[in-house]
This record gives sequence, structure tokens and C-alpha cells, in this order.
Amino acid sequence: MEQSECVCVCKLTSHLAQKSALMKKSFWFLFCAGLAAAIAGCSHFGGEWNATRTAPPLDLIAQIHFAGAEKISTGTNSVAFTNLFCSSEAQALREQTLNKLARAPYQFLRSRMSPDAHDEAAQLRPLLDDLLHAEWFLQIRDATNGSPEFALAVCLDKNRTQLWRTNLANILEFWTKLSVEKIHGGWQMKKHLPPDLIRFVRVGDWIVLGCGQEELPLNDEIFRRVLAEKRPAPVAENCWLSADLDWRRLARWFTPPDKFDLPEMQLQVVGSGNNLQMAGKFIFPQPLDLPLEKWRIPTNTIREPFISFTAVRGFAPWLEKQRWARPFKIEPTPDQVFVWALDQIPFQTFAAVPVPDATNAIRQLGGNLSATLGKDFQHPALGLLTLVTNDNEIAWRGFPFISPFVQNVREPAGDFLLAGLFPNSPDSGPLPPELFATLAPANLVFYHWEITAERLPEVRNLSQFALMFALCDQLDGKSAAAKWLDRIGPTLGNAVTTVTQTAPDELTFTRKAPGGLIAIEFVALANWLEATNFPLGRFQLPALPKTNSLQP
Repeated sequence: MEQSECVCVCKLTSHLAQKSALMKKSFWFLFCAGLAAAIAGCSHFGGEWNATRTAPPLDLIAQIHFAGAEKISTGTNSVAFTNLFCSSEAQALREQTLNKLARAPYQFLRSRMSPDAHDEAAQLRPLLDDLLHAEWFLQIRDATNGSPEFALAVCLDKNRTQLWRTNLANILEFWTKLSVEKIHGGWQMKKHLPPDLIRFVRVGDWIVLGCGQEELPLNDEIFRRVLAEKRPAPVAENCWLSADLDWRRLARWFTPPDKFDLPEMQLQVVGSGNNLQMAGKFIFPQPLDLPLEKWRIPTNTIREPFISFTAVRGFAPWLEKQRWARPFKIEPTPDQVFVWALDQIPFQTFAAVPVPDATNAIRQLGGNLSATLGKDFQHPALGLLTLVTNDNEIAWRGFPFISPFVQNVREPAGDFLLAGLFPNSPDSGPLPPELFATLAPANLVFYHWEITAERLPEVRNLSQFALMFALCDQLDGKSAAAKWLDRIGPTLGNAVTTVTQTAPDELTFTRKAPGGLIAIEFVALANWLEATNFPLGRFQLPALPKTNSLQP
């Protein structure tokens, strides 16, 4: 809900950029907020979903469609979600987020504005409400003139259209010291630096806000389509959110995605009963090399009752390319991992990795950790931490509340490395047959199940500790986002996510969950919304201060 409204604001700010670096930051601000709108609407719709692979325009960078809260909240499957997201805690978080977004463009670009410029938050704020409630389309296309073209189409009545026409013109004139030129159905502004053309028009029931370099063919296309079909673009029936994002092209303009080698993504979201259903695809430029070997499950080490379980395989080729993993590399590179959490103690989360020889793997990992981190180091917040290694175990001493470890484990399925933060529980007997049936599909790459209501408090505790260790700000328990998590947590039930390989160059994902997100995503969202530099957020953890080894 909160982030969709930033689409307009960020579109607007990108036009004001004076240099390419600032322009990229502005584009990322726009894209990040528009994509986050997908999270926002999780509360409102009912219907069926369709995740068929479609061929986007060749020059497409990104497109997002949001059906609007007013339209989708009338669906028969929306009651549980509207109750969940219309609480007083949700409303407080929404107001806080919209107020932040209204001030963000000025704070982001003030160094490029004249000294007498103001934030104009009062004029931006009502527009954000419209982007929450109304239907809208956002599209970004590549261009050969060095500047991508943006188009935002919003379905508004005449009164709200007039508000947008007036407020946006005022803001641009105040910030740029240039004047808008009246044209049929709206106005336009021409600047000296790219993107040099900004246009606002009303056609039918839609307003179209666009910007680009010299000309706006995408905006003209939308204009013609609305005249002919009454809508900017066709949408799947009953789908309240859809997105198609070419991350590789986005990486040319948006700073954070260039840190990740992500493929194109297609996504659709609908409501179904008391759940939110997501379906989509990751489309890669080349066929994938996924060695989907038979699962090796540590049946004697996984204990019940667990409240979450994750299985992943086929990631060795990807892991070998990751720079962050090189200091901790073991040979051969692991290709499967199992993660589960128990319900007795908050820190009982474990991970198991199949390896050919656990003793050799412990030796490799222990040596790499010692070389990278040192045997003893002084943490600024936690004090002295000591790394202890032998042929059977790697352990860290000195942490409060937890005792991180990696152990070698031998099972009927072979050798494993077992990692955890707290000792494992006693053997609970055989695992349920349903677990093995779930992992049976030959093309299954990723599976995750959790009881989010029970997993959420554990993840919140783990995240607070991780933030303290990384010297980052922790989530304030009295913040609006934390109160929202407190409110929704008990209402969240089973969440299931699967990823399968459905073509040589394609992965298909599905999720069914009461709140659309899983525990770790809810916590990440809350931390993002409360970040001091929201909506940008932190995209990497700060490096810990260099430590002094206390042992030779």
C-alpha cells in the first residue's frame, strides 16, 4: 500500500536530474517505490491467477499494473485481507510512510535545487493517496537517445485530475524555475538537459504523465490505446497486480540492481480465500546449468516439531561465481542445503549441507574462517569473540544468548555440515512421509514452508541480533512498523513457496500465504519502512571494523 504512491513522485524527480549519476539515483527511487507497491496491495483482492509466460516488447525495461484498492477491495476474497491491513496499526504505518514519501524527492534532490526551493510535500501528499486507491500502469522503455522513457497512467475522476494537473505543474515550476506550456488536455515542460521533455495530459478517464528525451513515443502509444480501447493496456482477468521487470536493463539505470546479476521476472498476484497467491517466472538469457541431483536429506538431524522447513538444490554453479562466498569456499562446492526452525527456543534455527567428506570440509572451512576473520577479535558491541576449530566442529565463543557452530554429521544419507546458533533438540523420531512427497518432483529447485505466526517472532529476534552484530540500527519495538508486525503476526498461518525448472532458461515460482510474504520478508519490509534513508534503504551491510588478532 505505502510504496505505490511513490511511483509518481519518483518519476517526477528523475526529470529534474542534472547529471547521469543523479539521474540513475532518481530512476532507482522511482523503480523501487513502484515495485514495492506490489507489497502494498496484498490486502485486497480475490480471483484466479495466471502465470503464463508472455513476450514483452523488445525495448521493455519494466512495467507494473496495480488494480487499485478501491476496485479490488470489493472482491469476495478480500475480507480477511482488508481486516488485516485496515487496523489502526496499519493505518498509522501507512500515514507515516506516505508522509515520508511526500518529503523524499526534495530531500533527495535538494542539492540540485535553488536555495529558496521547498519540499512541496503538501502538494505531493494528496497525489500519493490516489496512487494507493486508484488503478495505475507504470511502464519504462529503453531508447536509443541515451534516456529511457517513462509513462505513468492513472485512472482518476475530473476533480482529482485537476488536482494532479495543478499540483504537478506547481512543483515542477518551483523546483526547476521553468514554466510549463499549456497543450490540449494538459501541459508540458521542456528542459535543457536529459530527459528534456515532461508531459501531462488527460485522455478519457486516465491521466498520463510521461518523460523522455525529445519525444515520447510510449506516451503517444498509451494515448492512442486509451482512445481506442478505453484502457492503457490489457490486463489478465481478476489480477490485481502484475509486473514484468528486466533486471539487466534496470541495472543500466538503477544503482542497486547492478550489484546483482538478476534475470527478467514476470509476476502476477491475486487473492484466494484467506490467502494471497503469487505466480511468476524468472527468464534467463542463457539455458541454466542446474545439477538437480537426488535430495540427500539429513533425516536423523532434522527434529520435530519444526515451524519452518526449506530445501534448495542446484545452486553450486551460481555459488562458485559469488565473490562474497570465495573466502569461505570448500571443495567440492555444496549444491544442496536444508534449513529448519524449531518452536521451543527462538534461536533454534539450523542449516545442513551435504558434503562428500565432513571432516575434510570442516578442515577447509575452519582454515578459511581463521584466515579471513582471525582466531580472536574484538567486536565493538559484543566484546571479545573467539573462533575455536578442530576436525569435528567450528565454534564461536563469547556471543550473548547464542553459541554459533558448524559440526560434521554422519547420516545414512551421507556426510553433512550442520550449522546452528543453539544446540539441537533430542531425536524426535521419523520425519513425516508428507515431507518426502513434497520434495518428490524431479524439477523442484526450491521449497519453503512455514507457520508464519510462529516463525515471525523468531525471525524478529534473529534479525535484531544480526543488525546489532553488523552495527546497523535495530527495529524500534515502539515504531509503527513494529506495532504493525505485532498486530498481524498472530493472524498469519501456513505459507508455501515452490520454485521449479520449467524450461532450460526458465524457473517458475508459486506462493500461497495469508499475508503474501513470509516471516523474513515481513521483517525486512518493516526495517525498510523504518530506515532513516527510506525509501532507498540499505542494500549492503556495512563492513565491520578491522579487528586485531590476539593470537599468533
